[in-house]
Amino acid sequence: MSRHAGPPRAADAPTVPEPTFAERARTLAYLGRSGTLATASRRHAGHPFASVMPYALDAGGRPLFLISAMAMHTQNLEADARASLLVTQPDWSGDPLAAGRLTLMGEACRLGGAEAGEARSAYLARHQRAGYWVDFDDFAFWRLEVVDVYFVGGFAAMDWVTAADYAAAGPDPLADAGPGIVEHMNRDHADALIAYARHFAGEAADEASMVTVDRLGFKLRLRQGERLSSVRIPFPREVTTAGQSREVLIEMLRRARVGALDTPRPST
Repeated sequence: MSRHAGPPRAADAPTVPEPTFAERARTLAYLGRSGTLATASRRHAGHPFASVMPYALDAGGRPLFLISAMAMHTQNLEADARASLLVTQPDWSGDPLAAGRLTLMGEACRLGGAEAGEARSAYLARHQRAGYWVDFDDFAFWRLEVVDVYFVGGFAAMDWVTAADYAAAGPDPLADAGPGIVEHMNRDHADALIAYARHFAGEAADEASMVTVDRLGFKLRLRQGERLSSVRIPFPREVTTAGQSREVLIEMLRRARVGALDTPRPST
């Protein structure tokens, strides 16, 4: 069995609720501050040209760029507006192939007038240091008009998301609080994570770490010996704030500990 494979599941195993791929894509785009912009090279026809690109989002989740006319990617866009923006899960220190990422495909357009003003407000709220060069004559705001989205949520979790579904979805309500919850649980409650895995997922583990958390539950990365796997555990009810998540996690730990005490011990 592959070291990355999850445990075998019964065909009638219950489905664990989780946000749609559209919601997860919007959340990932919301959390990110920079991505990799791929444009069509003007110098080498047919070749993609990739560059680091800070971005912000408008109300519909469309990426906004502040770019200089002298930049190679800007010159590429002026010749061919087609582009893609790759965004990866921020602050990921584990296996990058197990992390979330999405590719936003579309056509870039330069903004002017009121649209440029709206983009300016959204961009500077996300990138305050850009205020030092935002008014330079060679800089302008551009927007990627999303035509398709490809989302990868880790191993065996990937699919296309329509532009309409992406635009209609919203970031998860725990998006801002999530990184702090994950960091706190991994730093201070490693034993609790193992208890969650054993009680709620039936998974024995030597180590467990929280990877992501959202309004419907959380994902754990498990290690048992040399074997790595992951499991998603649902919350007993939807949570929308850090305070609610703390209450639910404490409640779940109590249930896990009671369940461990009630488990019959093997006779000797």
